[in-house]
This record gives sequence, C-alpha cells and structure tokens, in this order.
Amino acid sequence: MASLSGTALEWYDFAIYNVAAAVVLGPLFFPSSEPLTATLLAFSTYAVGYLSRPLGGFLFGRLGDKIGRKRVLVTTLLITGIATLLIGLLPTHAAIGPAAGVLLVLLRFAQGVGLGGEWGGAVLLSSEYGDPAKRGFWASAAQIGPPAGNLMANGVLALLGVTLSDAAFMSWGWRVAFLLSAVLVVFGLWIRVKLEETPVFKAIEERGDRPSAPVSEVFRTQTRPLIAAVLSRVGPDVLYALHTVFVLTYITTQLGMPRNVGLIAVLIASGFQLFLMPLAGWLSDRVNRRGLYAVAAVCGAVWPFVLFPLVDTGSVPLIVVGVVVGLAFHAFMYGPQAAFIAEQFTERLRYTGSSLAYTLAGVIGGAVAPLLFTWLLAEFRTWVVVGVYVSIACVVTLIGLRLGRDPEAADAQPLSSTFSVVSK
Repeated sequence: MASLSGTALEWYDFAIYNVAAAVVLGPLFFPSSEPLTATLLAFSTYAVGYLSRPLGGFLFGRLGDKIGRKRVLVTTLLITGIATLLIGLLPTHAAIGPAAGVLLVLLRFAQGVGLGGEWGGAVLLSSEYGDPAKRGFWASAAQIGPPAGNLMANGVLALLGVTLSDAAFMSWGWRVAFLLSAVLVVFGLWIRVKLEETPVFKAIEERGDRPSAPVSEVFRTQTRPLIAAVLSRVGPDVLYALHTVFVLTYITTQLGMPRNVGLIAVLIASGFQLFLMPLAGWLSDRVNRRGLYAVAAVCGAVWPFVLFPLVDTGSVPLIVVGVVVGLAFHAFMYGPQAAFIAEQFTERLRYTGSSLAYTLAGVIGGAVAPLLFTWLLAEFRTWVVVGVYVSIACVVTLIGLRLGRDPEAADAQPLSSTFSVVSK
C-alpha cells in the first residue's frame, strides 16, 4: 500500500502537469500568436521533468543503497509534492512576464528530481517484502501508480472542465488540480513514515555489504544489465506519451474536438490499467517474463497504425477504444517491467541500478516523445511518421529484452529461506 500510494501521488503530480501542458500551460505561460509554438514550449517544460530525472536517480538511487529505502522515499514524496503545490500558486505570464515561464521550468525540474528517485525505491519496497517467486505481481504495485495518478489527474481536470466555463477554467480552475496535491502528499507521508526498512536491506546491513560508491560500481560491474534495463523501457515510455499526452493535442488541434473527449478516453483507459497492471505482473510470474513483455512490445509497435485511423473518424467511442487498447498493450509491458529491471541487478546495487535505468530511459523515450510527435506531424503533415517513430521505439525495447536475463533459480527462493541463509 505504501508503494502504490506513493507512486500514485507522485504520478498524480506529474500527470496533472502533463495534461495541463497540452491544454492550458502553453497560452498562460508561453503566449504566442502561433498555437504550435505555445504547445512546443509547454511540452519543452514537460521534457525538463524527464531530463531532471537522472539527477534524482543518481542522487537518491545512491542513497537508497547506502542508507535504506524508507528515508529516501519520504524525501522524494516531499520534493515532488511541494513543487506541484507551488505550480498551483504560480503567477502567469500576464502577471510577471517571462519570469513565469522560468519559474515553471524550475518547479518542473524539481518534480522530475523527486520522481527520478521515487520509482526504484517504490519497486523495491513492494518486491523486497514479497515472495521472490511472485516478484512480478508484487513489484507491479509501484507500476499501478502511473494509471492511478493519471486517473485522478484526468478525473479532476475533466470534472473541472465540465463544471466550469472555459474562461473560469483558464483563469483559476486549472490551479485547483495542482493545489489538491497538498492533501494527497500528507496522506502519502502518513503511510510511509510508519514503515520499517525492507527485509532485504536489513540483511545487507547485517552482512556489512552496503556499497560505498554504488553509482560507479553499477557502471563498472553492471554494464550489460544497465543497458538492457534502459532499452527495455524506451518503447513503453513512448507508447505512454502517445496515448496520454499527444492524443489530447491531436484531438483538439487537428480534429477541432473538445478537450474533454481526449481526457475521458484516457480516464477510461487508466481505469482498465489499474487491473491490467497487476494481471500482467501476475502472469509474468507464471510464464517467461521477457516473452510476455516482448509480445506486448510487438503489439505496441503495430497499434499506432490502427489508433490514428480510429481517432480520425471523429467518433468518440472509436477514440476511446483506440486509447484503451493502446494503453492495454502498454500495461502488459509496464506491469512486468519493474520485476524485470530489478532482476537485472544484484541486491546491494538494486536501488541505484533500477533508478538509473528508469531515469536514463526516460530521457531517451518519454522526454522527447511529445516534442518529436508535434514536430513530425507539423513537418510531414501525416500521422504515419509518428507511427513509425513509435514502432522504432518498441524495436529498441525488444533489443533490450534480448540483452537482459531471466532470474536465476536462487532469485526465486522464498523469503524464509533467504532469512535462514542470512542468519547462518
């Protein structure tokens, strides 16, 4: 529950910005006579949130392997929550000029730092308490955070969009979604402060085996696992950005449809993902994890060529179907992903290795995806090139899966056996 609640709150903060970037932040903080320019500038601050993640991964991943999972996870939650609250209070360009955009970028940077250190710890929190033979299922608790956060973020914005006029929403309504983060962060902290350290980290402490320089050790001794883990994440990140960010812009700017159509589609798809993520994690414990991941990656590579024709019909039910199915393929990559990445690294370097893989992949995949989607569509005037880009990203994931390893038999020992070995 601590793993799920923390990542859900972190991703609510991050997702509320993602949606707002496509809808309101461009004109409010980066006004321009050309709508495309405003959108590109807003998405550039979206990218900053990804580019700052490696800093969080380096800093907090290192600390997670040195001082423990719990204390780091409390800190990351505070950083992201405070940054989101301040975004909700930030004056716009009309009030303070270009300084508004600068401050927005700085707060977005802080969000990324917090989230960069969050994921690896949240995955280990659930998987290191659970039975290693069921690691796929338990580690998926952290993976449910993005759809849960996205569900809350899109739900709040959709509700505000329905109840408020466009003028009221653009004036102050969007701020409510950011300010609600304060309540959620307090709840998340209440849960995490009560936690004990994970059994695996306690065992590492008892052996006196904590690494002194975990970052350099990962790069020196875990090179292939790191490359495999990074590449495995690229496809899911790009596919997620396509369905939860770019589709919103495509619907409003290319089809002239109301923004709520896209928001509702993502809302419904995220609801399905809440169940598909743990299902995929559970299934990956019973079949080959890499094989399941690979099948979903192939489906993800093909789906954009079905998605856009569905969206171009302008039919709301078909748009919903397109987004739901696309995010279902994402769920069957993302659900097993946490366990797959954690299994690439030794226990004493798992926080650092997992965090670095997560954040470095975010720069390659999710950070630039919305920018490239927007640029490619404007340059070539067709969605086909966007689909090709997504397919290439999924092929990169397949390469990462080929480089990765399946867990060894020793990795699947029951925790009681592990504790027995440690005590002896």
